[in-house]
Amino acid sequence: MRAEGGMIDLHSHTLFSDGDLGIDELVRRAEVIGCRGLVVSDHADGSVLDLVIPRVVKEAANLTELTEVMVVPGCELTHCRPEDIARLVQEARQLGAKLVTVHGETIAEPVIPGTNRSAIEAGVDLLAHPGLISAEDVKLAAQRGVMLEISGRKGHSLTNGHVAALARSHGAMLYFGSDTHDVEDLVDRAQAERICRGAGLTAEEVTEMFERAERLVREVLGQQV
Repeated sequence: MRAEGGMIDLHSHTLFSDGDLGIDELVRRAEVIGCRGLVVSDHADGSVLDLVIPRVVKEAANLTELTEVMVVPGCELTHCRPEDIARLVQEARQLGAKLVTVHGETIAEPVIPGTNRSAIEAGVDLLAHPGLISAEDVKLAAQRGVMLEISGRKGHSLTNGHVAALARSHGAMLYFGSDTHDVEDLVDRAQAERICRGAGLTAEEVTEMFERAERLVREVLGQQV
C-alpha cells in the first residue's frame, strides 16, 4: 500500500502527442515529486486513436508494476467535432483507455461551441478546462457523474474560479489536472492544492477532491480502495 497524501494528477501528455517527455521519463519525474496516480491523456482524434491508446495501455501497465505511480492509460479527445464525440468516446474505451477526457471549451483556444455539452451527454469521464461552462452544462455534468477540471495549465486556468463556483452551486465533481506538457508543468501536491485554493475551494473541498481522484484511479486499475 502506498503512503497517503501524495499527488493525484488526472491530466498529462507525452511524446505521443504534444508533450516533451516520453512516458517513462514523465512517470519518473512524477514519481520523484511524490505523485502516486497519473493519467496519461495524450491528445487524439479519430485519425490516431488506434495508434496512441494501445501503446499507452501497454507501457502504463508495465510502469504501474515497476514504480510507485499508478499509471492510468487514457486519452484527451481534442478539437473533435461535437457530433463525433460520443462515437470517439466509445472507440477510445474499446481500445483500452480507462479514463477518457474531452478537451473542453477553454477560452485559450478556438474550441467548437457545444463541445462541453456533447462530451457530457456522451458520458465522458473527465472534461478538461471547460472554460466559461454554462450552469446548465454543470448541472448535467453533476447528473451524469462527469468530473470537471481545475487546471494547472497557463491560459486554461484563467476560468478555474468560474468552474469551481458553478461546481459548488450545482454539486458537480471536480478534479485537478496539471495538463503537463513539459518538465515545468509538473506540480507536487502542495502546489496543486494552492492552485485549487486560488480557484476559491476550501481546504476541505480540496482534500475531498484528491481523495475522490485517488478512489477513481484505484477503481479503474482494479486496485483496493
